Formats: sequence, structure tokens, C-alpha cells
Amino acid sequence: MARPLRIEFPGALYHLTARGNNRKPIFLDDQDRNIFLQILERSLADYNGICHAYCLMTT
Repeated sequence: MARPLRIEFPGALYHLTARGNNRKPIFLDDQDRNIFLQILERSLADYNGICHAYCLMTT
């Protein structure tokens, strides 16, 4: 079953998370982490987003 649509409005704050399947690691090494951060940076620029803080964890 799909999850319900997220309610969005200007100025809202969102807490985003990502998990690996079966709690497996989503980053294998520092190169993976750097690629993720590059994608995050581009996405924030494309959608005019602001990232107040982040924490890269293995799972």
C-alpha cells in the first residue's frame, strides 16, 4: 500500500531519512558518501531547498 501524500506548504520544515533494505548499509565507502552529498547539493539547488543539518550513518 502506498503511503499518503505529504502535506506541503511554504516555509515548512521536513525531517528526511533514508534506510537500506533489510537495514543493510546504504554507503559502502567514503566515495558513496561524497556522491550522495553531491546529489543532495544539486537537489537543494534545483528545488531552492535549505539543509539545516545532516548526519550520514551507515544504515
